[in-house]
Amino acid sequence: MSTGLISHPACLAHDPGPDHPECPDRLRAVRQALEDEAFALLDRTRATPASEAQLLRVHSAAHVARILAIRPEAGRRVQIDPDTMMSAGSAEAAVLAAGGAVAAVEAVLAGRMRNCFVAVRPPGHHAGPQTAEGFCLFNNAAIAAAHARAVGLKRVAIVDFDVHHGNGTQDIVAADPTMFYGSSHQAGAYPGTGFAEETGVGNIVNTPLRAGTDGAGFRAAWHERILPALDAFCPELLIISAGFDAHRADPLAQLRLGNDDFAWITRALMEVAETHAGGRLVSVLEGGYDLVALAASAAAHVRALMEG
Repeated sequence: MSTGLISHPACLAHDPGPDHPECPDRLRAVRQALEDEAFALLDRTRATPASEAQLLRVHSAAHVARILAIRPEAGRRVQIDPDTMMSAGSAEAAVLAAGGAVAAVEAVLAGRMRNCFVAVRPPGHHAGPQTAEGFCLFNNAAIAAAHARAVGLKRVAIVDFDVHHGNGTQDIVAADPTMFYGSSHQAGAYPGTGFAEETGVGNIVNTPLRAGTDGAGFRAAWHERILPALDAFCPELLIISAGFDAHRADPLAQLRLGNDDFAWITRALMEVAETHAGGRLVSVLEGGYDLVALAASAAAHVRALMEG
């Protein structure tokens, strides 16, 4: 079985506006990096839209209806919160981003792919049951996890190495013992959540890292806290919220990871997936705002997925 790559050009049509860090060039940079000859064996598939029923597994009906109804004229934008904008193509991009994550779950569970990277935007891990925030409209990783549960899996884990805590994902899964959420993130950074004391029903493991933490500190945090808890949870499917903004070059935070650290955590998570889930793993793009660092980090991540 091959490693899959799911994306869609319509995800480029989500345009938050000039100088916004979550820009279409982020996805262009990732897609271009993955056009290199080293990635020729990727099983490339276009995302399909998530159904309303799939969105409603994690979001309220009011939230889904609100986001789907916001379709401004070309060149205009609607502000959702101080950081989150919607343009004419945003609703379609958000539905495709969520649908791409669902399609990856279906492909991995069916055995058509060993693992899969979902290169889409807008990102998702700040979107909660009733809220869009922090550049995120729908929670792609949580929608994918809920779909896996709906088709019969008993234990699904979401892990998150984005530099920002996935408060939306935590809110969605915190009361559900069939779901696990583990996150490393910069302490005190947006959105100000993710304290170690936030443990849900024993299914949440947060590991905040001080500004300036380097790769050694990052690896130690995962090795000592998150990976043992994930291993004890015994997931039948592992979903990664793959944000690359903990890179030392990223302008929005102050962790100091390099490309090799993203390759390392990818391999470590693949080992857990191999032990408990028959290798089944889906990775969904989240943050990363220095285009060169984002492209290189995503390439290192996907290369590790292919080599596993």
